[in-house]
Amino acid sequence: MKKPINFEDFVKIDLRVGTICAVNDFPKARKPAYQLVIDFGPLGIKKSSAQITTLYSKADLLNKQIVAVVNFPKKQIANFMSECLVVGAVKEADVFLLSPEHQVPNGSSIS
Repeated sequence: MKKPINFEDFVKIDLRVGTICAVNDFPKARKPAYQLVIDFGPLGIKKSSAQITTLYSKADLLNKQIVAVVNFPKKQIANFMSECLVVGAVKEADVFLLSPEHQVPNGSSIS
């Protein structure tokens, strides 16, 4: 377990639901990854790099709702600017994306 944080630290994290609207290969990434384009509704479209190629095909990801942190600073990954962090559960080296059980509006906040 990681070091405990205050509730005030937790509420600074902006977790939102978005729908993946495009998935591209990312050959310049050090580890196999996709470039995702995600629609967050009123927050707009954001891009993310995700190392999820072992469990998900591009077809599996297209139109899938996911959860992401949308208020991290942008991060340069090779020649790509990642604008959000898609979250998932990690088992060994695999990442299982977190997603709502039912369809919700893009941009919905996680609390």
